[in-house]
Amino acid sequence: MDTRTPLILVAGRGGVDTRDAGAAQVANGFLRTGTIVVHHDLSHVGDGIVHRTVTTSDDRRHEALELAHACVSCTLREDLLPLLRRLHRRSDVDRIVLHLDPQLEPEALSWAIEHVVVADVVGQIDGPASRDVRIDGVVTCVDAATWMTDATGDEDIATTPDDERTVAQVVVGQVEFADALVVRPGADGWAQARLHAVLARLAPDAPIAWSMNPDVEALLQRIPSSARRGEISDAHSPLLRGQPPLDDDCGIRLLEFGAQRPFHPQRLHEAIDVLLDGVVRTRGRAWVATQPDNALIIESAGCGLRVAHGGPWLASMPPGQQQGIPDARRAMAALRWSDTYGDRDSSLVVLVHDADPDTVLGALRHALLTDDEFAHPELWPTWDDPFGHYHQDPCADLPTERTESGSEMRGHP
Repeated sequence: MDTRTPLILVAGRGGVDTRDAGAAQVANGFLRTGTIVVHHDLSHVGDGIVHRTVTTSDDRRHEALELAHACVSCTLREDLLPLLRRLHRRSDVDRIVLHLDPQLEPEALSWAIEHVVVADVVGQIDGPASRDVRIDGVVTCVDAATWMTDATGDEDIATTPDDERTVAQVVVGQVEFADALVVRPGADGWAQARLHAVLARLAPDAPIAWSMNPDVEALLQRIPSSARRGEISDAHSPLLRGQPPLDDDCGIRLLEFGAQRPFHPQRLHEAIDVLLDGVVRTRGRAWVATQPDNALIIESAGCGLRVAHGGPWLASMPPGQQQGIPDARRAMAALRWSDTYGDRDSSLVVLVHDADPDTVLGALRHALLTDDEFAHPELWPTWDDPFGHYHQDPCADLPTERTESGSEMRGHP
């Protein structure tokens, strides 16, 4: 029997006048006897100050926290994650709702809950918060009037000097990781239809409530059993989770690209520009000729780009290191296994809104090795590799580091 306390994450980022796209209203909609809502306001984290609010059905308490280090990751490690463990021990708490600050991505928080070791209720450093809480649902709130502009733009979050994310990366990540969506209406008919087409492809299984005041409990009940509920994907996970529609809808289309030969590093570097113009989202793995042992993660959102090591291919692992590899990954690898190159491949999905599909796919095909280059693997290590160096987060053991190798690069390389 699972005795952990159920946890609901509520995320969202709105426009200038709607900072959280209604997330506060949705989070408080879950209030009942036994439910507690926790919110960390990170708008002053750069000054070393975080405001924590804890709300019950009959009480609300505010507290200002001073941090030793002004970063989001330290807020999670030093306060939020230990707080979850303490709340689990309280007899009057049977459900926790986390109302996330608009700059927080639920995937990073879910990773932290599962992996970051923190103190328990008596102060002993003994394990992650997932020992005491389980994620029952991730609800993302969307402002229909501003979301597409945010998701396709190039504005920086710029909350702290070390945060190189863009607004697009945050809002797209919030939707993509959602188990359910609440949309604040506000766009005209055509714009709202385009938004619906995007949401249906980013989070195809997520039920959507188009309302400023939804029945949140009923929305939770509509979440399908196949929902991820905080499960983290990696470079080798299926890219079309939830079977999103692949047809064109209002100019919105999801493209698939696959190849069983590597990219030329320099040509791939040049081709990446095509993924930053007229594209909502790119996500997938790349086999780069100069890096034969590890997959490369490529993710874009609007004009924001992330490139990171995605961990080793099965073919590059010694047999002893393959223990614990999920059966689903082994099955996928077996379907494309090559006697020479094993499971190495490139696979990307690209969600376009104002880009020519033939141009996008053509640029990626052009970046692959030619037949002559593919026939001479002894030359591959001699080529210049612009993807060979990566930005390292200053809090390297914390939630921004979600790849197997822990290294990543943000922004255009």
